[in-house]
Amino acid sequence: MPLVNSQINGLENDLREVARLLESCERTRVRDVLTQEQKKIEKELTQIRHQKEQQANKNSGPKTDSALKGYTVKINNYGWDQSDKFVKIYITLKGVHKIPEENVDVSFKERSFNLLVKDLDGKNHQMTINNLLCPISVEESSKKVKTDMVLIMCKKKTAKKWDCLTQVEKQTKEKEKPGYDEKADPGEGLMNMLKKIYDEGDDDMKRTINKAWAESQEKKARGDEMDF
Repeated sequence: MPLVNSQINGLENDLREVARLLESCERTRVRDVLTQEQKKIEKELTQIRHQKEQQANKNSGPKTDSALKGYTVKINNYGWDQSDKFVKIYITLKGVHKIPEENVDVSFKERSFNLLVKDLDGKNHQMTINNLLCPISVEESSKKVKTDMVLIMCKKKTAKKWDCLTQVEKQTKEKEKPGYDEKADPGEGLMNMLKKIYDEGDDDMKRTINKAWAESQEKKARGDEMDF
């Protein structure tokens, strides 16, 4: 990670230099330019430090049950809603507000997040959500510990409504939608529907359908227009 450290040192030196120039600057226009540059350097420095931290966590390997006190249980139950800017995930964990806040860790990626609650009633609780429906801002996402609850705030990169939380849920919903083939024969579709009703209906329903079918066949035999 020498290159990253070199970048951080360079940006820190730039920041100190800009701060020194601001102290001695007397021209408003020049001060505004220096202030903008200062904010730009601070933002870049924050991003690189975050990347360094993520890389360090990645190199240290995934957290395993053996590295944690107690055993780890998977969190399956949660609720979620959204605002224009955030997707909010609510995880109920009794007593979570009583443990140290550093025991509640959430790591974010652009399309996922991982929650790990350590040493709650002698157990660890973990939840991983992958393949979020849309990208989120890693830097602007956060978590809040409330009474018996963890609230995860995923900052939307684009302010639009999410139909569901993950891509998997979206694909499942699309599969469940009834298909419609524009080239299909409407008469065939009607016959299939009637057959389904007949197969699932009681005796009265079957007699009604048989009678209607017989009457329609008689009309066809006479050359009348079929109106069934």
